[in-house]
Amino acid sequence: MSDALVLTDPDAMADLGRYAARAVALDPDGALRLQAVGSVLAAWVGVLPGQGLFGDGTVLGLRTFALAEPADLDASVPLRAVTERTARTDLGARFPLPPTRAFAGWAALSPPRGGWAEVGTVTATELVEAARAGITEIGAGAAPGAGALAVADLRARVWGRPLGTQPELRAGAGFAAYGLGFLTPDATVSVHRAGPWRRLTCPGGYVLMR
Repeated sequence: MSDALVLTDPDAMADLGRYAARAVALDPDGALRLQAVGSVLAAWVGVLPGQGLFGDGTVLGLRTFALAEPADLDASVPLRAVTERTARTDLGARFPLPPTRAFAGWAALSPPRGGWAEVGTVTATELVEAARAGITEIGAGAAPGAGALAVADLRARVWGRPLGTQPELRAGAGFAAYGLGFLTPDATVSVHRAGPWRRLTCPGGYVLMR
């Protein structure tokens, strides 16, 4: 296994850095799963944790990047290690793999690669409104001194609600798409389903939820 991934150019390296930085803002102690097969790198982040054996409620973000050199890799690394490396201008398009691995329970959940069927659409406006409303509610409801369990319960209730009139989606999908910068103002986002998974195909990436 190589000790580095080589992206197509420095702009792609910077793009990976921006993606990781947005993920850090959502979870400062989070991880990035780097899954490289041939000339494609899938970069996964966990936005919301799931519960139970099957991870129900899990929300993931996904960006894909082209590689200039084929690779075979599946490793989870700390997000902060990614932002440190992508901020270095001397590396060009070469991303040295962090030596430290990160544990991410969600990384064991792999959405299917095929079998997706389109079940509807949702506008970027609906997703942004759901995200902003949820952020405001959590900010107001998480009183100073509230315990971690109380805050986690509030977040689970807010982000687990149906998203507007979309029976296939929960508000957490809006939080992920908005927080990771996947949306453009006038976009219409397609929604696909495969078994227990739902996928939003946004202009800037994918949101997958179970």
